Amino acid sequence: MELKNRPRRLRGNAVLRKMVRETRVDKSALVYPMFVMEGENKKEEIPSMAGQHRYSVDRMEEKLVELQDAGVSSVMLFGIPGEKDEMGSGAYAQDGIVQKAFRKAKEACPGLYLIGDVCMCEYTSHGHCGILCGQEVDNDKTLEYLAKTALSQVQAGADMVAPSDMMDGRVAAIRGMLDKNGYCNTPIMSYAVKFASSFYGPFRDAAGSAPAFGDRKSYQMDFHNRREALKEAMLDVEEGADIIMVKPAMAYGDLIREVKGQTNIPVASYSVSGEYAMVKAAAQAGFIDGDSIMCEMAVSAFRAGTDIYLTYFAQELAKCIEEGRIG
Repeated sequence: MELKNRPRRLRGNAVLRKMVRETRVDKSALVYPMFVMEGENKKEEIPSMAGQHRYSVDRMEEKLVELQDAGVSSVMLFGIPGEKDEMGSGAYAQDGIVQKAFRKAKEACPGLYLIGDVCMCEYTSHGHCGILCGQEVDNDKTLEYLAKTALSQVQAGADMVAPSDMMDGRVAAIRGMLDKNGYCNTPIMSYAVKFASSFYGPFRDAAGSAPAFGDRKSYQMDFHNRREALKEAMLDVEEGADIIMVKPAMAYGDLIREVKGQTNIPVASYSVSGEYAMVKAAAQAGFIDGDSIMCEMAVSAFRAGTDIYLTYFAQELAKCIEEGRIG
């Protein structure tokens, strides 16, 4: 048969397939989300996230060293305070749990790049992401506390801050606070396109951050909306975001692609707790090859346009990259 074009020509050899690969995954693009809690000598497995743990500050070094040895160079820290209050004061306290964790991480593994999740849901007694006015989150009042939280994290050693609250104007408020205090070179990775998603369930178990009443649909986005996602992304770029995040990742590849096409700054995506838990549960039941699915999910995010990939699989993915199973 006379065919000029035979796409299979470029698929016949493993070396050639890798040579012409369009999407490449590198360990430097991986970020590991890590939970730290009050107490001493604690390492608690998270029931809904098999293989993931909460660490007390004095035990976190063992995980940080594992990550560094695997080639994962970036970590995002989430704090779980011993006590909570209506104002989420532990989020911005100088001796708060995540502030202590940043100091310890900088001391133990100075080569790691540390990112602070800036939100209040883990720290408020009501579980919402800001300051309440009655039963509603007061957007503008919350901005002051988010900016204080970001500043306290940077002062404690965070190299980057990542506001995840979804308040209007929070990137500008944080940028202004950091610049005013001499941190004009500290980047902001904004959770700009963050949907009100059922994929977050295991995280709320891990962080104890489920809202005590209502839900977060008045500030997190409706997952039906595409144009609103682009609006949110562009607003945060205008306010000074250095990196834009889409969250979740797996079911939102279309929006990763659109945000990538509409902006001129790096795009991150967050493979969230529900994605991790589903793969782990199905693999443990023998229904799927967990490592293969993990790799395929990661490639799909990068193929869609991800530059930075936040994932609880970071260490396992780094190993697969090292072994040539993905990359």
